[in-house]
Amino acid sequence: MTVPKVSVIIPAYNVAPYISETLASVFSQTFHDYEVVIVNDGSTDTDELETLLEPHLSRINYIKQDNQGAGAARNRAVRAARGEFVAFLDADDFWLPQYLEEQVRFITSGDYDLVYADALLFGDSPLAGRTFMDVTPSTGDVTFLSLITHRSCIVTSGVLARRDKVLEVGLFDETLRNSQDFDLWVRLVRYGARANFQQKVLLRYRCRTNSLSGDEVNRLARQIRVYEKIDNSYDLTDEEHQALNQVLNKVKALHQLEIGKLELSKGKYEEARQALKRSDKYERNWKLRGILMLLRVAPQLLRHLHTRRNYSN
Repeated sequence: MTVPKVSVIIPAYNVAPYISETLASVFSQTFHDYEVVIVNDGSTDTDELETLLEPHLSRINYIKQDNQGAGAARNRAVRAARGEFVAFLDADDFWLPQYLEEQVRFITSGDYDLVYADALLFGDSPLAGRTFMDVTPSTGDVTFLSLITHRSCIVTSGVLARRDKVLEVGLFDETLRNSQDFDLWVRLVRYGARANFQQKVLLRYRCRTNSLSGDEVNRLARQIRVYEKIDNSYDLTDEEHQALNQVLNKVKALHQLEIGKLELSKGKYEEARQALKRSDKYERNWKLRGILMLLRVAPQLLRHLHTRRNYSN
């Protein structure tokens, strides 16, 4: 069999409503030297998914596994892939027709190991209609420091990387249920991968607004774990350690703030006060101190205002 230049990696978990449009965006590429590897990660909508995939089985490598998370699904696909490059695509996003052509040209012309492109945001979010780099700009060289301080922000569906480099650094960390893609990009660059970005909008990225505070608490807790892993995994310079601590404290402050909001919504005023005090300790905030004062003198009023604001949003 002819070895393809690019392997398109698509993890699939409960994405039946989106998979047809996503696959159509792959099949309409102006660049044709690719294979598609889809890993069904224990979807509960497998019957519907497989019905939609059935007309395309001759054009894809379809793999099923028990639910293990997006990182494990991507790893399974990368191991099965045969291409020189791997292009990651989430099953609810889709590429513009020239995506692969532009990305392959860019990565080979600069002899890079990883490149990423800009994306148009769409979906149920106030950010819809803006671009990813409008919201989270990438500036300067892509380095370890630029990644951990968010001067370089990567959307996974916009990444094309050399498969051997991804295998070399150990693939996605399957113990991480969140931010495992960020962890991999940091690891690649830390171990010498040459990365760059182009500001062309070459894909559409589906963004969602999650209003559930409990989910946000869990997301931030998992993000903290990633940063702590980075802190413990590398021999950091003083500059790197200082930059990482600043980012970690900011995330910890947000985490405690979300815990405080969640406790306030439950009427647990003392627990909310303690969480907000911890948030202020990680990152000083005059507005937060005003909220703490109101929580002390008029907790029920603050709860009412918080509930009313969430309802109106």
